[in-house]
Amino acid sequence: MIGAIAGDIIGSVYEHRPIKTKGFPLFDPRCRFTDDSVLTVAVADSILTGRPYLESMQEIGRRYPAAGYGGAFIQWLHSRDPRPYNSWGNGSAMRVSPVGFAFATEDEVLRQAQKTAEISHNHPEGIKGAQATALAVFLARTVHDKEKIRRQIRRRFGYDLDRGVDDIRPGYTFDVSCQKTVPEAIISFLDSQSYEDAVRNAVSLGGDSDTLACITGAIAEAFYGAVPPRIREKVKALLTPDLWAITENFCRKYREQ
Repeated sequence: MIGAIAGDIIGSVYEHRPIKTKGFPLFDPRCRFTDDSVLTVAVADSILTGRPYLESMQEIGRRYPAAGYGGAFIQWLHSRDPRPYNSWGNGSAMRVSPVGFAFATEDEVLRQAQKTAEISHNHPEGIKGAQATALAVFLARTVHDKEKIRRQIRRRFGYDLDRGVDDIRPGYTFDVSCQKTVPEAIISFLDSQSYEDAVRNAVSLGGDSDTLACITGAIAEAFYGAVPPRIREKVKALLTPDLWAITENFCRKYREQ
């Protein structure tokens, strides 16, 4: 999941000033972790501790009120009786990657991904985006065949994955929907040669850069292996100690699975 957090951090500075090139400094001085990282860590915490996803998400999310949450999610986060609000936003997909690393079967990955999504993003597209992301991570670490990953995600979820980054980039704009984020993030991975190349692909699309790179980064880490040490160290330096401790514990437990 360090790959997801690194993607979020790398893409954070381009979220509101999109770029259409892969030639950018990997870690801009203004890089920071956002709600994507906070909620990814919250999902990991739930898996590690057995706490309900909702409980971990509210408790850890509230520690970081300025992380960049959407308006509807902020209300959900601080509600005493949080209810799902039929969202199809990409927030369900950006936080789900620990599920793809932690669980051992496709059925369980899909079930757990739905559970992480439906507490807030219970629209069918919100659930679908989370499931597709988690399954892509799972397949990347178990099947290790890009064409099989492409076929299986396309067959199960109906996403158009028969495009390349160069096809998408010219006309792509900022979009917070799962429908227009998850397929593009998966393609950014499929069209890559390495972890870093995948993240650069995602950012270069010129969209919701932190979330695109977070999703892409998770899948790329699962496929290519542990992120380069210099990227890991940067993530450690930029995360707070409590978020890093959960991240490190999760990676230690699930590294070999």
